[in-house]
Amino acid sequence: MLRCRPLLSALLFLTAMSFLSQTSVSAEDSKQYYEVRTYVIGDNGDKAAVDKYLGDALVPALGRQNIGPIGVFEPSENDENKSERLIVVIPLTSADQLPAIHAALANDADYQAAAKSYLDRGPKESPYQRITSELLIGMDCMPQLTVPAGTLDNKDRVYELRLYESPNERLGNLKVDMFNSGEVPIFLDCKIQPIFIGQCVVGPQTPSLTYLTVYANEEARNQAWVDFRKHPDWKVLSKVAKYAGTVSHIDKHVLVPRPYSQM
Repeated sequence: MLRCRPLLSALLFLTAMSFLSQTSVSAEDSKQYYEVRTYVIGDNGDKAAVDKYLGDALVPALGRQNIGPIGVFEPSENDENKSERLIVVIPLTSADQLPAIHAALANDADYQAAAKSYLDRGPKESPYQRITSELLIGMDCMPQLTVPAGTLDNKDRVYELRLYESPNERLGNLKVDMFNSGEVPIFLDCKIQPIFIGQCVVGPQTPSLTYLTVYANEEARNQAWVDFRKHPDWKVLSKVAKYAGTVSHIDKHVLVPRPYSQM
């Protein structure tokens, strides 16, 4: 029996490693991707046309591809950036869906009909100044997008979209680690409800992470951040030496949903 122990130990080791490997792959596969797309309207754009395209054409077409929930937002009156824009959040099961979406739209007759007036515009009548986009992957602290039950019933709800840019990749990964190591429970304790949290894979401000949160109303949003800044756990986490200097720039957007938004 003693001579069998090395073989048994080896088999147990291989079994454990196989389990851990499968668990790791499974956990990675469970992470969603998100496209965060911003239609910057500009001085000569037509916000109403973009809004109609999103509500009547794009969102229903994505639904026919079993993609959703789709979030569509505009700046609230309390947003500091007053430029007109519409922000769209599209959840994906993998990055491979992006080219598949475009191919499916090209062959979707209902989409083409609903989007015709938008797509037929010429080069001198574009409804927007530009489209900017970033691709995110869900993080360990929140691998899947979640819209809490009853969210859409609250007509006073407001959202906040934040992007945390880091000076380099090492510090960017440390900021992700900071979230994964305890920032989200503090959020929840302060009534900051995340919808999604993702690390940027491709985008104009890499390295960065972006997250969307929802609040009962504007007063609740302001109070939540007051509570967060004085939370004892945040005071401890924010003083951890290795997390110093992980954020070099923050973009903050206070948003309200469009009527057809699914978030």
